[in-house]
Amino acid sequence: MKIDSIQNGIVLDHITAGMAMRIYNHLHLDKLDCSVAILQNVKSSKMGKKDILKIDQEYDINLDVLGYIDPNITVSIVKNGVTVEKKKVALPKKLINIKTCKNPRCITTIEPGITQIFRLVDEENRTYRCIYCDADK
Repeated sequence: MKIDSIQNGIVLDHITAGMAMRIYNHLHLDKLDCSVAILQNVKSSKMGKKDILKIDQEYDINLDVLGYIDPNITVSIVKNGVTVEKKKVALPKKLINIKTCKNPRCITTIEPGITQIFRLVDEENRTYRCIYCDADK
C-alpha cells in the first residue's frame, strides 16, 4: 500500500489502534476541504499496532481533544515536505466544550450556552468531573 507524503499539513502518529475514527469525528475533519488519510492497524515496533491520521493542509488542532482521547499521540507539523515541529500531547487538566455533562439536573443541561467544563480528578484512571455539579464525565 502506498500513501503519499504530505507537503504542508499535520500527521497524527502513535494513535492507539482503533481510535483514529474517534479522533476524526471529534476534530470534525469531515468538514475540511482537503485530503485526510486514515491508516488503521499499522504495524509498529513500539505499539504492535497503531493508527495514523494525515491531514493535507495546515489546521489548528485542538490538543486537548487529542490528549483526552489518547495522551500518547505525537503531532508532527509538516511544511514543504519536511517535519518542522513535533509535539507530544498530554492528558489535559481541564476539558472545555469537549464533553457534555450527563447529569439531567446540571446547570449546563438546563441552561443553553453554558460552557461545559470538566476538571481532571484522577489522572491514573483518567476521571473528570463537571465543575458545576461534580458529576463524573
